[in-house]
Amino acid sequence: MAKSTKPKEENVVWETVSVVIQALLLALVLRTFLFQPFNIPSGSMKPTLLVGDYIFVSKWSYGFSHHSLPFSPPLFSGRIWGSEPERGDVIVFKYPSDTSKDYIKRLIGLPGDKIQLKDSVVLVNGQPISRTQDGSFTDTGSSAGVPVFVENQKNGKSYSTIDVQPGNYADNTPVFDVPEGHYFFLGDNRDNSADSRYDVGMVPAENLVGKAQVIFLSLEDGASAWQLWKWPSDMRWGRIFTGL
Repeated sequence: MAKSTKPKEENVVWETVSVVIQALLLALVLRTFLFQPFNIPSGSMKPTLLVGDYIFVSKWSYGFSHHSLPFSPPLFSGRIWGSEPERGDVIVFKYPSDTSKDYIKRLIGLPGDKIQLKDSVVLVNGQPISRTQDGSFTDTGSSAGVPVFVENQKNGKSYSTIDVQPGNYADNTPVFDVPEGHYFFLGDNRDNSADSRYDVGMVPAENLVGKAQVIFLSLEDGASAWQLWKWPSDMRWGRIFTGL
């Protein structure tokens, strides 16, 4: 009489299910506490980030809030193990008016700061951020370049910005008072960024998701990350592993 193989088959199924569950839990832990990938859907952070860039964001950099968890369940308020971000950091945060949306911008104003733009120059508490012109940036599909301006924060951080239309309304603003527990953000593409000057407003500390660290993949605008066979031709090889 042949022996039954049912128990052995059940063990194999259970082992497979167990491996899948463990893998999902590990991915959840990594995504929640360590790194989360994001892709860049707009040009608001040009020339630093381009449409088609894929980045890793470190979740531990500023501590954790309920927005660190998938789907942002309101399990607790505030931040735990929190640390203060620095001016010049590139940060992913939840859009204050709709926390289902993720935004990425550069941190300019800390709690208690007064921020203003005058003739494209950013003033922090009345003091201008050092700004020097450094070459030009030519966008995809364009034949004309726009000036690149490097801003130098007092903490040593330097980064490139572009000013497509110098002197327009986006380059001259009233003074913004940053409340306690909030932050002020700007896009590096100063004339084409929805940021704290407009509908984004001041971003609560609780809404910070993490610090952008590195570009791990970069595909030409319009290319699909799922079409692996097109990567050799669509890849922007020079941008891979660029630190932020």
